[in-house]
Amino acid sequence: MSQQPDTTPDISVVVIVYNDAARLPTAVQSVLDQTLRNVEVIIADDCSTDGSFEVAQQLAARSDRVRAIQLPENSGGCGEPRNQGIAVARGRYVMFLDSDDTLELNACRNMLDAAESTGADLVSGLCLRVHTDSRNGKKVKWYPWLYRETRTFDSVAEIPDLMVFDTLSTNKCYRREFLLESGLTFPKGIHYEDLLFSAQAYLAASRITLIPNTVYHWNVVEKAAAKSISNRRHEINNFADRVEIHRRIDRVLDEMGQTELKLHKDRKFLKHDLVLYLRDLPFLDDDYRHRFAELARGYIQGFSPEAYEELSPVHRLCAYLLLQEDWKNLTPAIDTLINPRKISSPLAERDGRVYWCEEHLDDPLARKILDVTDLGYHTRPVQRMWLRNQVTSYAENPAGIKVSGAVVNPLGVIPPGAELKAELEFRARRRSLQKFRFPVQSVQHEGETVAWQATVPLAAKFRPLGIVDEVWDVRLYLSVDGVQATSRLTVGQTALEDAGVVRVRPRLGRMTADRLVPHASAKGHLAFRLAQHGTLAQRTTTLVRRNLQSPPAAMAKKMARKVVKARKDLHSGPRKIETYHRMIRLLPVRKGTVVFESHLGKQYSDSPRAIYEELRRRNLPFHVIWSYAGERPTGFPDDVELVRRWSWPYLRALAQAEFWIDNQGFPLKLSKRPETTYIQTWHGSALKRMGFDEPKYRIKPEHEQRAYQEAIDRFDYFVVRGRHDERTLAPAYRITEDRLLRTGYPRNDALVRARDAGTLDPAARELAERLGIRLDRPVVLYAPTFREQNGKVKKFEFPFDVDEFADRFGDRFTLLVRTHYLNNVTLPPSVAGRVVNVSGEPDITPVLLLADALITDYSSVMFDYALLQRPMVFFTYDWEEYVDNSRGTYFDLSQEAPGPVVHTAEDLFGVLEGLDTLASEQEARLKEFVAQYGEYDRGDAAAQIVDRFFGNRGDAR
Repeated sequence: MSQQPDTTPDISVVVIVYNDAARLPTAVQSVLDQTLRNVEVIIADDCSTDGSFEVAQQLAARSDRVRAIQLPENSGGCGEPRNQGIAVARGRYVMFLDSDDTLELNACRNMLDAAESTGADLVSGLCLRVHTDSRNGKKVKWYPWLYRETRTFDSVAEIPDLMVFDTLSTNKCYRREFLLESGLTFPKGIHYEDLLFSAQAYLAASRITLIPNTVYHWNVVEKAAAKSISNRRHEINNFADRVEIHRRIDRVLDEMGQTELKLHKDRKFLKHDLVLYLRDLPFLDDDYRHRFAELARGYIQGFSPEAYEELSPVHRLCAYLLLQEDWKNLTPAIDTLINPRKISSPLAERDGRVYWCEEHLDDPLARKILDVTDLGYHTRPVQRMWLRNQVTSYAENPAGIKVSGAVVNPLGVIPPGAELKAELEFRARRRSLQKFRFPVQSVQHEGETVAWQATVPLAAKFRPLGIVDEVWDVRLYLSVDGVQATSRLTVGQTALEDAGVVRVRPRLGRMTADRLVPHASAKGHLAFRLAQHGTLAQRTTTLVRRNLQSPPAAMAKKMARKVVKARKDLHSGPRKIETYHRMIRLLPVRKGTVVFESHLGKQYSDSPRAIYEELRRRNLPFHVIWSYAGERPTGFPDDVELVRRWSWPYLRALAQAEFWIDNQGFPLKLSKRPETTYIQTWHGSALKRMGFDEPKYRIKPEHEQRAYQEAIDRFDYFVVRGRHDERTLAPAYRITEDRLLRTGYPRNDALVRARDAGTLDPAARELAERLGIRLDRPVVLYAPTFREQNGKVKKFEFPFDVDEFADRFGDRFTLLVRTHYLNNVTLPPSVAGRVVNVSGEPDITPVLLLADALITDYSSVMFDYALLQRPMVFFTYDWEEYVDNSRGTYFDLSQEAPGPVVHTAEDLFGVLEGLDTLASEQEARLKEFVAQYGEYDRGDAAAQIVDRFFGNRGDAR
């Protein structure tokens, strides 16, 4: 070994190795190549048997910055080699590196600079998971939200997420004296030593610094040769070690009185650690599962109830069913846990609520945990259900496979008398490649499932290419009375190994592949992989793979990647914006073209719709284009051109249009050419402060405010519905007097006409018939706005007991519920027929026309509904909190509201008891409210706009 230099290294990097001679040199070189030169390497070999220590000695002989040590016997883990490395380290700081990973080039310098400038005992940087077997060079940042900026903390209690989530020891730099003074060492002979060491280090550190720099490359091999999705977690001792490590951490936290940190850690154990093992349980035997349940029960049953509060409903029920060892209901629940959109249980309805299963409902705790009503399974039609499809038998023969399965039938959504047909589809996992469909011979109801059976002649009709389509997924398309539901084939304890042999004949011949091998995908679904059994196929595949690594192949792949990159760049946001502005310069305006958009393309609704329908009613010669968002348009007219938002046709339409008409805003970064007239109809008068009146906009940097103002300045005309809008919205968006259209909202023309006619509007009658709403009793609409918390939209929750509401008033009137478009709601079956969810209706106008009374809070719907001169009740149960935490209001609703303002559910119910007299009591106040806030809404807004801008022949301006 070379003589060591006299200078003290800045950092000692301990590289641990066990039987990894091939990769060790790369790991060591990543340290020697650091831009910080005063770094030593200590290779700690855990008594390897493959020559790793000899390689370590050779590396040490070649560099005076490398030392090699060897443990006398294998320790069985990563901890003891690191301990020995710490013991002989000479650096002022210590870092750890595994032999199969590498350090980022500037890792040591960035770590040292941060430690020296902040005086931190521990510096942690960003870890990058590099999927080395990924075709596209997949790289994933490890908990990046922790590392968005440089931050220093005096205690880990200030940032619990750090201790809970980033439990690695390898992306960190430790002051060596801190490790020695704190007596910090890794536990011996047990897995998951990082969890305990990191927790102890976090808790002992008097100062912790996080830096946004990538410091560690964690090389991950994702693909395994085995057909199972599990790895070492199938060994029960693996879980036992994890539980033991957590118990030790708990003891440390208890000794330090860190109750809050323990709560965060317990939540993470339930949401992450436990789930890692739950996903493998369907593939393991009964003995393992029983022992696993015993270990889990012994640990998590002591968790506080608060640990379960932030869990999703499926997480909670999995934990409960595991403690009960109810494998019948737990296994499907695990399937849904892994595949969140999947409905895996037949479900049970009791007392108007939906439960995961009917077992355990005598237990009050189970009733709460197993209640999945809010997941909305019972509201979905079969075509929108992704149903669990369990493989019940599987057999192979040279001609193909014989497979059967059972599709779950939740709450009998597939009726007994339905006409059932099915097909199996084999689809290459690589996109745009081929697929094959085969008929399913037998489909019928069988208990709580729909059973099916198919014999698939793969040898005769399955013709893969043979090289680039190695992996094939399987789907079942189930037709129920002509409506199609799609499912994947779930495998668990179905024996796929040694099931037989399926011969295939690829298009490129059997020299590329000659067998089809089944396996379970990462999500637990049946999949197949092409394989080589014969000598010729094996030789050919070896040759092909070797040639794929040759210089010509590398050059071809490089060129292919460039083509893919160029294609992605062509469709990128910046490129589209650049090309759009080029279109403006080069392409002429298409006279007579009008582009309509409502709520960012999400709907065919609102004032743009009213203007379009006025154009159509007059049969004016204009070319109309509507934008839509999402995969496919729904609810739009058949006689217009549709363009998908942000598509090339959309950009071209905007670049050449004579008119833009929308109610919210075309993309902010798209300029408008001077020849285009932009009519902004807006979507509601304001109670809450808007635009530059909002505090968040006033504190934005000048360049952001300027960009926002430039987007608003595109408006040539801005529709207002009263002097209130002129005093609030216009100055809030800095819209000048000459750009205001004092027409009222075109969408409200229907409301004014209905008020004057005094009869039920045809659109309201059609809505009632479609939703089965009785017209012989009053209809009340509840339409609240959304709430925010910490800058995020809060989940909608009823501020009153909806079951109590239905029981109290259900025989007297029907309640419609329409949440804000940022929210959604699921109604329990217990209120069916008495409470109806109309949140999915694209246009609110028919809903308003149908309602005989409105319950709202701070929503702008109050200004529109007032036009009908029907009673309104304002349920402001959180007024003080709303005003304090929101952006403020333009007036005091309690003084201006044209109806009762109530603050409790009981007060709300009390007002509704007198609904019959409410209209007459509030008649004068409603008229005053309309005069004050909507005096321009006179029922002819659409006609005024069409007259002014489109004329009788569409040529007036």
